[in-house]
Amino acid sequence: MKNYLLLMRPVHWIKNIFVFAALIFARQFQRPLDESLLALAKTLGAFACFSLAASTVYIVNDLMDRRTDSIHPERRHRPLAAGRAKVPGAVVLAVVCGAAALVAGTLMTPLLGAILVAYIVQTVLYSLVFKRVMILDCVVIALGFCLRAAAGAVVIEVSISPWLVICTFALCLFLAFSKRRGEIAQLQANSEAFRKTLGEYTPELLAHMLNVTSVLAVVCFLLYAMDRRTEELLGTTDLVYTTPFVLYCIFRFSALTQKGVYSDPVRLILRDRPFQIGIVLWGFLSVVIVYGIRNGLYG
Repeated sequence: MKNYLLLMRPVHWIKNIFVFAALIFARQFQRPLDESLLALAKTLGAFACFSLAASTVYIVNDLMDRRTDSIHPERRHRPLAAGRAKVPGAVVLAVVCGAAALVAGTLMTPLLGAILVAYIVQTVLYSLVFKRVMILDCVVIALGFCLRAAAGAVVIEVSISPWLVICTFALCLFLAFSKRRGEIAQLQANSEAFRKTLGEYTPELLAHMLNVTSVLAVVCFLLYAMDRRTEELLGTTDLVYTTPFVLYCIFRFSALTQKGVYSDPVRLILRDRPFQIGIVLWGFLSVVIVYGIRNGLYG
């Protein structure tokens, strides 16, 4: 049972935290208590649905990659690659997770169900086709995170700023290129044997891509913070003052990745204490700014 739970990769459910963006930045906790709790419950439901949908595609990906995973120094320990989980059981688990996600999501709102379908189809296509196409492999991964952000907005029936969507896309494209850089640093000569596209990337090219996407993410965040629509919603443009924390986290993430300290962004996020402190400080300051103005907490 433990091996099948590992197949679902619950540690990676942290990626679905993007679902909560709309809940926070749309000021849902400024509404009456019953409405705030309902919005929180809906968002938690969307998070659970996306987690199950993500587990579905993780299992499908492991089923398809179990042979190539066996040559990876870390992925060879995954249940299917190591032979600790059987293919029929994995198939059944994938179907159950996918069906549960789609049924629950559609019951919450048909739009959420549609987004989940789009996410599963996109990610399966990634496993079949896109991960073998240089650059497009990372673009598709980033689009999956945009779907997460959209799901969070849809489920609580709020609109989402285009700048925030573009910022999410750029940031997650940065994370995807970081993962490729980490894989090359870790696998070195075996990188192309593990994934063909890794042979097409070079450390210099990825360094350039990391620079471009990190700058794009920061610029889009600033444009979102200073956008008139954001100012009307929040009553302030003070989110720009959280930029130092954004820059610190991005720069540290890039530095550790390019040094090969971490090959997996999730592992970096969960283990690197300075990065975690930066994220927590950014989150705390953002919440104070988003909710503090109209409550007179500062200003």
